[in-house]
Amino acid sequence: MMAFLGTVLVGLVVGLIARAIKPGDDKMGWIMTIVLGVLGSIAASYVGRAMGLYQPGQAAGWIASVIGAIVLLVIYDMVRRKS
Repeated sequence: MMAFLGTVLVGLVVGLIARAIKPGDDKMGWIMTIVLGVLGSIAASYVGRAMGLYQPGQAAGWIASVIGAIVLLVIYDMVRRKS
């Protein structure tokens, strides 16, 4: 249970930082911000492992997680704009 709460807290912080760094109006609530942060961290871990930066089972760092969340936020905005 504590691991889940830690994941949610890290996702919230990473999502908030990503939304603050990326310019523009991001209309999403707390839940989507948490999902954005968690998915950004997962994406950064996966890309880092593919590049040989992280070992299997090792999580991405804060900076990589924020960069992953920003990339996902840009993709989310592009998809939302087309709709």
